[in-house]
Amino acid sequence: MLEAPFGGLLGLIILILDIYAIIKVVQSGASAGMKALWIVIILLLPVLGLIIWALFGPKG
Repeated sequence: MLEAPFGGLLGLIILILDIYAIIKVVQSGASAGMKALWIVIILLLPVLGLIIWALFGPKG
């Protein structure tokens, strides 16, 4: 029974981090095509996409 709340909390944290990453991508100076690509990656691969964005995503 302890797994369900923990899983829900972890999912909520990932969702919040994904939303943060998408906002940062939209605010970046990257081209529209690159922004769209990063948003698709983050949405299709929530955890892995977030890690890839953190390492290689547009800065600023």
